[in-house]
Order: sequence, then C-alpha cells, then structure tokens
Amino acid sequence: MEQQGLRGTILKGIGGFYYVETALGVFECKAKGKFRKERLTPLAGDHVLVTVRDNQENTLDEILPRKNALGRPPVANVDQLLIVVSATKPAPNPFVIDKLTVVAEERHILPVLIFSKSDLASVETLYKIYETTGYPVMLNTELSRITAQLNGKCSALTGNTGAGKSTLLNALCPSLSLPTGEISEKLGRGRHTTRHAELFHVGGGLVIDTAGFSSLDALKSETPPPEALETLFPEFEPFLGQCKFTTCAHTGEKGCRICQAVADGVIAESRHKSYLQLRQEALEQKPW
Repeated sequence: MEQQGLRGTILKGIGGFYYVETALGVFECKAKGKFRKERLTPLAGDHVLVTVRDNQENTLDEILPRKNALGRPPVANVDQLLIVVSATKPAPNPFVIDKLTVVAEERHILPVLIFSKSDLASVETLYKIYETTGYPVMLNTELSRITAQLNGKCSALTGNTGAGKSTLLNALCPSLSLPTGEISEKLGRGRHTTRHAELFHVGGGLVIDTAGFSSLDALKSETPPPEALETLFPEFEPFLGQCKFTTCAHTGEKGCRICQAVADGVIAESRHKSYLQLRQEALEQKPW
C-alpha cells in the first residue's frame, strides 16, 4: 500500500538516504533527483513530504518552506543555537563564539551559551561578557536550566571539537549513549565523534547534534554584510543612532558612542574586537 504526501521531519541524512519521522513512524527515504537539479540539499530539521511504499523504495518528494538554515552546522528550522564553549582543552576562542552568535542573529536564531569544563578552569570573565548581551548563559552542569531551555524548541548544538557536546547530550538524555572523543594532549583538541547532523528528542524538544569544527574556514562564507553587523550585536543597540556622524562604522571614529561604551567598559572589548574583525572579513568577501 502506498501513502503519498505524508508529512515528516528529517532526523538525519546518510549517504543519500534520509530518515524521516512521521506520525506513522520513522522511514528511510531516497531523495528525488529534482533536488540535485535544483541544487537543493535536504537538511536535518527540514519539514518534508514523503511517499511510503510497502515493497518499493520510499521517496522524499518535497521540502517545505524553511524558517531558516545554517551551512555549518547543516541544519534547518532552528529556534536556538546552543554554543558549547569549553573552559580549557580546547581553550575558548571569543572570535569563534562571536561569529556563531552573529550568524545565528542574522537568521533570527537565539544564541545560547553553555560553558563546559568549568571545574578545570575559570569561565567567570566570559560568563559575565555574554550575560551583558542578554543571551541565555549557563554551565553544562545546570541540567535543569538547560532542559527548560530545550522544551518545545528545535535546537542546534555546536562548538569546537572536544568542547563536550556529546557528553552534554548524554547527560541530558542518557539513553542516547553517544560516543565521546578523547582530547589529544599534544594537539589540545578532540577527535570528531559526530559524522553527520542528527536530530534527537531531548528535554521536551528536538536537538540537532552536529560535527564540531576546529577551523574558521567553514564559517568564512557565513559573514553577513558589513552594514548589517552593528545590528547583530545586541549590546550595541542602545547606542545605535547616537554617534556624531551618521556614517560612523564604529571603528574608532571621533564621537562614536559604541567606541565610547567600549572605553567605559559597558561593551566588552573582546566583542568590539570581534565586530571589527568580522567587518573586515565582510568587506573582503563576495557580496552576500
């Protein structure tokens, strides 16, 4: 018996096959060739229509309109981006964190900062910096807070390799039993343990575990245009429109209220430094 137009959500895709959760269960589906012609790749988190057959291959027929999409991690229809930041091994990189928050902001995805390994090194300074942004900030040991944050939302989990993403998911949902990677003492970074984006039911919501990254190369194409950047740092908002010159780029111009806020300690210097670096990156890249 054939069932057409069955709506579902892609949990994961491996080798051209997509595992779609529907009201009737999870089905392995092969994407139709039209997606290749349209240069459209189905992503974990996509809402789709499928055809399920008894004795033939199930097919993924249509990708429904997306709310948003990320290239790295490769996911769609995300409500919030959980950025796991380790206190040490690997050491936190503020620019990586800030680029992820900007990419999320541009796509109307809420950044959520989760600090791990705080028993090995202090995260107090970084914790305070990101509290001033208004983003939810918590430690990976605060499982009840994290669970409450997950409830009813689709969340993507990302961060440096070895930061403890899979460890966190296992703590939130022990039945997952995800493999975790050891940290290389020589390199100070972990091995990739997640080979594809996969969506799990955790804490009353959906969580997409994604392969970590150890280089910014994968994010270079994600930088929004320079004129949009000032609006993607929420702590800049109270000072926008108050600079002496309307053309102020907040790079050190006379009468810049944002630069003054940095000097006054209201805006973290590291966040402004990331803004400057992202702006330069945006100026050097091809049009958005």
